[in-house]
Amino acid sequence: MKSTGLSFVAAALVAAGLAGSAAAQDAIKIGVTQPLTGAFAASGNYVTQGARIAEDEINKAGGVLGRKIQLFVEDNKSNPTEAVATAEKLIVKDKVPVMMGAWSSTLTLAIMPKLVEYGVPMLVETSSSGKITTSGNPWIFRISPTSEMEAKAFTPLVKQIGIKKADFLSTNNDFGLGAAKEFSEMLKAQGVEVGVMETMDPKATDFSAQLAKIKASGSDTVFVTTAVEQITLILKQAREQQLKARIITTGGSNSPDQLIAQAGEAANGSYHLVFFTPWFPEAVKHPDIAKKFVAEWSARKHEVGGLTEGFRGRDGIYTIVAGINAAGKAEPAAIQKALWGVKVQGINGDIAFIKQGPAGNESAQNVPSVYMIRIEGGKVVKG
Repeated sequence: MKSTGLSFVAAALVAAGLAGSAAAQDAIKIGVTQPLTGAFAASGNYVTQGARIAEDEINKAGGVLGRKIQLFVEDNKSNPTEAVATAEKLIVKDKVPVMMGAWSSTLTLAIMPKLVEYGVPMLVETSSSGKITTSGNPWIFRISPTSEMEAKAFTPLVKQIGIKKADFLSTNNDFGLGAAKEFSEMLKAQGVEVGVMETMDPKATDFSAQLAKIKASGSDTVFVTTAVEQITLILKQAREQQLKARIITTGGSNSPDQLIAQAGEAANGSYHLVFFTPWFPEAVKHPDIAKKFVAEWSARKHEVGGLTEGFRGRDGIYTIVAGINAAGKAEPAAIQKALWGVKVQGINGDIAFIKQGPAGNESAQNVPSVYMIRIEGGKVVKG
């Protein structure tokens, strides 16, 4: 009897182990491709940290469809070719039924043909180029605003701020060029003179030539579109050149707290368009959700400057999981169909999708909130 009891216990332990292994294998996979290294590394890591918070919260609450979720995160290295390779790996090798990515518009546009080839939906958490949702890709679901939406939201502020002449300094990719196009057209329609339109390589660190031309232009405002790494350097170099024009950054990837820490006094007086206001959680539609996220972000000792990017990852994963739940199964076509009907309470507001692009092959676009803040005296204040 004693021997039999031991055999039974051993068998039970083996069975439990196999069950645990099966449960781990049974997790619903979600692919994530972000720039964890390279020119956009800061933003990509912040988005991923936000996604991890969502993963843990969702699993702690019981997961979805009775199963846990598991993020498969790949580094696209801020490079379009690498971005395509990560998408191929996630879809073919890891067999994810849905993805989130890829931060930069250029990276997202590079991946999009693979979504059509394999029939896998991707939630776009950051990219702003209008081409993403107007090129006829039915596997795209974007929660971030387009540059056109951002420019439209800014329109009432043109006269309020008193912009008479504006120059542009934009990263030379789909993100920067798209923003410059939409904002310049909006400003012209408001009777603002548009001066010089300068570009910069995404990896550049010296902007003295562009800033000299902008200074000579005599504008009262400079619109800057790029990632936080370059914004920091631009603020410092603009101060060194004694540029008098106000600087306004677009695209929401400006991490104001990081700018304060790294650019110091050079950040004072700058304006920034953001899509989440962690300094003023009461300003968003769902302040309780925002406060909970900020608290968890702080508890994990993540950089406070990453909150304005990290929320994108959190909202993206919650939206994907809502789609999986509505689909009733973790299959690409079912998730794609179900995402059209989701309604999610996000940090950026209510998330739901409208159609954009050619009839029959529409992409999905959310209509999020846009806010403007200002840095004064080393602190973030309402714009």
